[in-house]
Amino acid sequence: MTGVLGRVAVFLEAIKFSHSIFALPFAVAAAFMASESLPPLSLLGKIVLACVFARTAAMAFNRFADAEIDRRNPRTAQRAVPTGELANGFMLGATAISAAAFVGTAYWINTLAFRLSPVALCVLLGYSYTKRFTSLSHLVLGAALGLSPLGAWVAVRSEVALLPAILGIAVLFWTGGFDIIYACQDEEFDRSSGLLSLPRRLGIAKSLRVARLFHIVTIALLIAVGVLGSYGTPYYVGVALVGVLLSYEHSLVSPTDLSRVNVAFFTLNGLVSLSFMAAVILQVVL
Repeated sequence: MTGVLGRVAVFLEAIKFSHSIFALPFAVAAAFMASESLPPLSLLGKIVLACVFARTAAMAFNRFADAEIDRRNPRTAQRAVPTGELANGFMLGATAISAAAFVGTAYWINTLAFRLSPVALCVLLGYSYTKRFTSLSHLVLGAALGLSPLGAWVAVRSEVALLPAILGIAVLFWTGGFDIIYACQDEEFDRSSGLLSLPRRLGIAKSLRVARLFHIVTIALLIAVGVLGSYGTPYYVGVALVGVLLSYEHSLVSPTDLSRVNVAFFTLNGLVSLSFMAAVILQVVL
């Protein structure tokens, strides 16, 4: 049993399961927005399950698709697949199981969610190959995470609407911005390996400016969501807090000092999503 549990622990670490905190709070927030109150707990549970299965499929497939690249990159060479702790076939199997569980959960939710689930999977799995042919892979990753609030809205209302679409685009630019910051670490490796990224194309200094612009757009879109939803003070306090956190995130990195990228990427972005979710819940409940 210890061996099985150890293998599960290695897998969860390999797919960075704890990073579910990035997109999941936006899905929960959208569920509250769509319900205009506390969503049924059973439905909320299904939404959480769908998000977890979708992200697990995406991350497992990423580790499968990028196994050789990870093996050559000093920053990622110690990941589970390059070191042989987990086989590449294991990741492919985990992808298939998680994708099937995601589609099954979507079927459990409602018909529209089920019909849209293959589209979501195409975006989620397709992202892993984008660095091979476009410098805008950061925005594709953003689109993958941006589907979470839209999917939650579909789960509650069985419809696609403007408000969750704008929220999804806000998540797209938020994710794209922090992924650009994170990708600055691999600028030299991407250049030597023929991989495409914005830091490779523009250099680190210009890329950080683009990331800053993306986060300004994020705040503008979150304000637009507030206007469209006729939200009040709790919501805008949350948006203001998101703005402060993103400003602090950018203060931690510079073209000459990327030593605090992990703090900027992991800790602060987790706080961004949790702060937004808390603000939405307060807004809706109060």
